[in-house]
Amino acid sequence: MKSKTFINLLFLLPLFAFTACGQNKQPKESEKISSSNVISKPGNPYYSHTDTTKLKLSDAEWKKVLPEDVYLVMRQAETERAFTGKYWNTDEKGTYYCASCGNLLFRSTAKFSSSCGWPSFFEQQNKKSIVFKNDNSYNMERIEALCGRCGGHLGHLFDDGPEPTGKRYCMNSIALDFVPDNQ
Repeated sequence: MKSKTFINLLFLLPLFAFTACGQNKQPKESEKISSSNVISKPGNPYYSHTDTTKLKLSDAEWKKVLPEDVYLVMRQAETERAFTGKYWNTDEKGTYYCASCGNLLFRSTAKFSSSCGWPSFFEQQNKKSIVFKNDNSYNMERIEALCGRCGGHLGHLFDDGPEPTGKRYCMNSIALDFVPDNQ
């Protein structure tokens, strides 16, 4: 039985790495984070870098305020194609926020190069910024990482990261907004 599961895993693994479950398009000019709009996003009244109130919105409301590609990843738990996201191979200093609600998630000092094709971090900004749930989809046992404010799908947590935590937060770039330190 374990042999069959392993063979299924070998078959499915390339599908995760090389298929695009969600589109990976560039954000519209109005959705880009800059020094003039780090607190909110036009068209999304729930986006804030300062409000930490838990959000309980309907799926229909999220669909109205999020771009389709962000919605598919964050609300439908799809995954962007490996090695295509805008943050998988960057080392710029700054802060990463939830693309749905603006919740503070990571500092760039916790980012590392894991060569997995998605941005990886070894620790979250604070213990409430990300929450977790078991994910047994695709015949695999994983831990799903969700935004602690809006519950949006960010990626998964693995136990193969570097010290000091040994954790690898494997995130979808499209689920993150980045604000450089110099802004």
